Amino acid sequence: MHPDDEKLLRLSKEIIIKFIEMGRVSPGNFDENFKSVFWTLKSTLVNSRAPDLGEQAQHEEKEILR
Repeated sequence: MHPDDEKLLRLSKEIIIKFIEMGRVSPGNFDENFKSVFWTLKSTLVNSRAPDLGEQAQHEEKEILR
C-alpha cells in the first residue's frame, strides 16, 4: 500500500465519523459513502500533483539528454 493511501484512508475515516455524528451516514450506506469520500480525496490529490509530475518528467528528460 502506498503511504499516501494510508493517509487517505485515515482522513476518509475521520470524515465519515463526522458524517455519522451528523446523522448523514448510517450502517446501511456506510460502504457507498466511504468509497465515495476516499476516491474523491484520492482524485483530488492526484489531480493536484499532476502539474508537478509533468514538470518533474520534463526536468528528468532534459537531464537524460545532457
